[in-house]
Amino acid sequence: MLDVLFHNALVVSPVPDSAEAGIIEDGIVGVREGRIAELGPRDPAARLPAAAETVDAKGKILMPGLVNTHTHLPMALFRGLADDLPLHTWLNEHIFPAEARHVDPESVRLGAMLACVELLLSGTTTCCDGYFLESFVAEAVADAGLRAVLGQGVIDFPAPGVPDPARNVSVAEDFLEQWSGVHARIHPSVFCHAPYTCSEKNLTSAKKAARRRGALFQIHVAETRSEVEQMRADQGLSPVAYLDRLGILDEDTLVVHGVWVDEEDIRILAETGCPVSHNPQSNMKLASGIAPVPKMVDAGICVGLGTDGCASNNDLDLFSEMDTAAKLHKVSTLDPTVLGADQVLKMATIDGAKALGLGAEVGSIEIGKRADLVVVDTDAPHLMPMYRAVSHLVYAARGADVQDVMIDGRFVVRDRRLLTVDLKDLLDRVSARCRGIGG
Repeated sequence: MLDVLFHNALVVSPVPDSAEAGIIEDGIVGVREGRIAELGPRDPAARLPAAAETVDAKGKILMPGLVNTHTHLPMALFRGLADDLPLHTWLNEHIFPAEARHVDPESVRLGAMLACVELLLSGTTTCCDGYFLESFVAEAVADAGLRAVLGQGVIDFPAPGVPDPARNVSVAEDFLEQWSGVHARIHPSVFCHAPYTCSEKNLTSAKKAARRRGALFQIHVAETRSEVEQMRADQGLSPVAYLDRLGILDEDTLVVHGVWVDEEDIRILAETGCPVSHNPQSNMKLASGIAPVPKMVDAGICVGLGTDGCASNNDLDLFSEMDTAAKLHKVSTLDPTVLGADQVLKMATIDGAKALGLGAEVGSIEIGKRADLVVVDTDAPHLMPMYRAVSHLVYAARGADVQDVMIDGRFVVRDRRLLTVDLKDLLDRVSARCRGIGG
């Protein structure tokens, strides 16, 4: 007996070792004990497998949940706070001061919950986060029902929850200790802000702490041209080469942004097996530049897709991010064939999962994997007619088209209704909390 059976579905999923997504017309997907137990086309001559609940997905796409490889969940409370500014002005004159005044355990939990709800309602089932007071983020993630890699922030000056910068690595170690193996959907991590805000000592100490726990190490790298110029002036190396010299780059280090990388940097990333999180909309909004993602992909680097935080995007809709990623690189290279829809869908699903070290569990619809599934309703003018489902998912679909979301075999969104959080109460609390922030 299955727990849930989806039938009449147009099943769309990346296929291992294939450039194109797999399509199953009139497909069935069966879920048992949180995992995918049945998969394939329906046999018209056979009865449907027995299930406690049967879902008729006729006219809908069934796909793996999206994987957002870079977020700052609590910063949802700063959405639209400071727009149309260069990164360093935005960060130093607006975001850091706002964090100093307004970030505390209550705001972190509330902002994280708001972000989790936005992610779930728009089809993201896994995210990778980096912030401070991350234990409160973990509590929100657990309550919302999301799957997440959560990184406690490390930075060389006072930060929320870490007034003494000398303790930033030990606080991150405490977070790893507290959350390792505690919750099946939560994977603790370490998030060093950037090479220019973390000393060599803290970078290496934080990476050692992550290695001891087998945890992901996250870091912003080469986000702006000025960062690269400053690093070359100070160290005589690019940020990528500097981190490589410190022994930090490997398959368990997630490089975020990677905008200003050259051919040698790409070679280093490929040789070390270091994955990259691509955040095109945030990079565009802050005018940071365009990461050479087609060259990274050609070099064999695993590239996932991320939104960054709401303060620099300003939303968490990964469908919109897919559309942007595909089009941005076509116009920047003047080549309409680069980063086709199938490749971008992989970035938002299986390649994102691999970048986070979760590729064996999520990111595609395969028997034995966790049942993290999304149903997209195609009964809408902007999705008609549909000649190719993958094209629609990348170029036409929106987060608002998501009808159902399942994580670990449990529905968290059903018929566009959130099942894990009282949405009205949450929005009321967010409105009350944020009245004094934007003044």
